[in-house]
Amino acid sequence: MDATALNKRKRIMARSIQLGHCVCDPQKDCPCPIFKEKNICECAGEREEIIQGEIRLTEHVRAVGCASKVPKKYLQTVIKNLSGFKDERVLIGSESSDDAGVITIDGSNHASVMTVDVFAPSVDDPYTFGMIAAANSLSDIYAMGGKAETALSIVGFPIYSLPEEAMRAMLQGGADKLAEAEVAVIGGHSINDTEVKCGYAILGSIAKDHIIANSTAQIGDELILTKPIGGGIVLFGKQINKVSDCELNEVITSMTTLNKLAGKAMKQFNANAATDVTGFSLLGHLAEIATGSKKEIELNFSSVPLFSAVETLAKLDAFPGAVERNREASEEYIDYGELTETEQNILFSPETSGGLLVALPAANAGAYLEFLADSGITAYKVGRVIANSATGIIRLIGSKGLSKTPRPATTASSKTINNTDCCCSTSNSAQSKSTCCSSSAPTDATDSCCTGATESSCCPESQLPAESSCCSASSPAQTSSLPPAAADSNFADYMQAVNNAGNIDAKSKKLIALALSVSHKCAECVLQHSQAANSLGASQDEIAEAIALGISFGGASANMFYTELRNKQ
Repeated sequence: MDATALNKRKRIMARSIQLGHCVCDPQKDCPCPIFKEKNICECAGEREEIIQGEIRLTEHVRAVGCASKVPKKYLQTVIKNLSGFKDERVLIGSESSDDAGVITIDGSNHASVMTVDVFAPSVDDPYTFGMIAAANSLSDIYAMGGKAETALSIVGFPIYSLPEEAMRAMLQGGADKLAEAEVAVIGGHSINDTEVKCGYAILGSIAKDHIIANSTAQIGDELILTKPIGGGIVLFGKQINKVSDCELNEVITSMTTLNKLAGKAMKQFNANAATDVTGFSLLGHLAEIATGSKKEIELNFSSVPLFSAVETLAKLDAFPGAVERNREASEEYIDYGELTETEQNILFSPETSGGLLVALPAANAGAYLEFLADSGITAYKVGRVIANSATGIIRLIGSKGLSKTPRPATTASSKTINNTDCCCSTSNSAQSKSTCCSSSAPTDATDSCCTGATESSCCPESQLPAESSCCSASSPAQTSSLPPAAADSNFADYMQAVNNAGNIDAKSKKLIALALSVSHKCAECVLQHSQAANSLGASQDEIAEAIALGISFGGASANMFYTELRNKQ
């Protein structure tokens, strides 16, 4: 430490010792614990050795994206009956639970629309997080039908543990996305925080007769959703290592896409109401439309677009805690119909920079969808406004019977790599398909079945044709004795012989082969032998018991392999 830095430390610590409290954190004595342990005085601007290399932002927060927000029910309790100055110029204020506030300044038809949104990182890359934070904040303005004009940045950052390059990248990502939206960043505010946070306060403009609120839906309106849902589920799945990079990138592409065009076109097609779908979930934000408009709304689950990884994660019961908090805030206004609990949970997924949910006359819905499609935006009809209601209610239809997969006794904490890590099959993904799956090919010498399948088409269907050259067996009625070891030179003949009935009957052999296929994690073999065992009269209980034996001998990785294989069916 040079003389200047040492003198600065002495000067500041002298004040703290004299006062009996650390001048940076009065809750601590001086010398503070970090000084005693690491010889670092943060009050003097000294820092620990900063993390070098790639920064993974989500490792420095408890909850990601909009799931980090205060729960809606808790917030409603806190702000209930708050008093404040009443200004007649305010056209839409906090009492309406709308996306942004609107105030007229000069008494003309022009008004200002304002919003602020801040949350924890939804992704690891700082630059990408900045883009998402900006796109998310802008959506509140677009959902009102407004034009965004200027922005103020808001950042919380642990300056003593993360490098300033990460904070700079966050701000640059936000600035670049705002530049895409033609919005100027005119300042901001930063806080030395224990967790990373970023967001923007956006000021926009709107004509008073063009305001689209979330409380003015009309009977007969169709509901249009401009982005898939389940982003919060996928982000949580990535945190627990159950989501591939491709599946995550699909969500990132959506989160960084502006809702500018979809919002601008709403007035052209006479939209009656709208909101953006963010942290309080599709059902939570739709409940605000239903209760604010005093309408009965029908939502068709089968028509709601989902990100490609959502159903698999849902079957594993991999839902973030925000799902339950969103349920508690809105379920009194929801008739679940025949939807399973798993399907309900998907609709309560917290979204970050989600799509617009637009209610517009049925006669205009098709033209709005066509306009968006011509502009490269895929949107979806997901429901309709069907009647008046004293309080507002949502009726859910379109159950697909989607339920979580029962958990086997053996569990695992890590994800088995398979072909979905090469790509994901979805029309919404910008990533092109390619040949892959070599990582899922058998690597152990004992996994001789299908060893030639080291490369195949990306993301193939798991169903195999009735006859397959892999692991094929002769007719169950044929019997023979086993060939000598010399037959290894013709392994196909050897495999055919050992699969035939002999001292062990054909059905039992197929059940044994099924157990071995699970333990050795050969997907094609599992499907072949389970189908063959069933055709030979094996009951589902016998097949399940054989699978359980395979899992017990194969361990945690076999359990994860079979769970993923089952989820693809």
